[in-house]
Amino acid sequence: MLRSCAARLRPLLVAHGRPGGARLTVRDRGGESTFCSEEVTQKDHALPNPSWSKDLRLLFDQFMKKCEDGSWERLPSYSRHSVQRFQNFTKAFFSGSIPVKEEQISQAKFFPRSFDDGLGFEYAMFWSKDEKRIVCLFQGGLYLQGIPGFLHGGALVTLIDTTLGMHAILAGGAVMTANLSINFKRPMPLCSVGVINTQLDKIEGRKLFVSCNIQSVDEKTIYTEGTGLFIKLEPGKTLV
Repeated sequence: MLRSCAARLRPLLVAHGRPGGARLTVRDRGGESTFCSEEVTQKDHALPNPSWSKDLRLLFDQFMKKCEDGSWERLPSYSRHSVQRFQNFTKAFFSGSIPVKEEQISQAKFFPRSFDDGLGFEYAMFWSKDEKRIVCLFQGGLYLQGIPGFLHGGALVTLIDTTLGMHAILAGGAVMTANLSINFKRPMPLCSVGVINTQLDKIEGRKLFVSCNIQSVDEKTIYTEGTGLFIKLEPGKTLV
């Protein structure tokens, strides 16, 4: 089945930071910082918790080992955006009225991190600057069921969008999702562990084309393939 989201343009506001310091920041790898960095005291959800399965923990430990020589980097992940970061974003990309109130932002959560531990997605992303790819290790929790016993296809699309979008952010700075094309190959069992591998296919001006697949831990099964088109945002050019 092929799902196209060509009519959708929405901001991809991904919370990430650097290992060793809990920060919320989106950086332009060309050297310009789109959002100011700020210290936060939030829980890093990209670390093991008791809901993680043995397979997920084993994969996580293997990639943490790869991080020791600097060839890979774990990307922290948080559930909330600060009011200050919201203000910086709206100042850069909105003019006039903004879509939500600041008091609402303080209560809002990043969608993929909106469930309690083990009920939604548990995931950790690793970035290789040299290989120019992201590997996302994940397991889908009990609240993500579609047909009985399997993950909902829309839930998988959410994590694909999040992972491809992170790759686009690391390659080009602040972006919006313009198009997602998803090909579901096999249903993925509920609570199983999967691996998302991304690659940057090409850049055309402000357009970034990124693709990925979701495979089983033993690499024998491809569950889903996806491609995404992301548009780099330009500070000073309003979104609405």
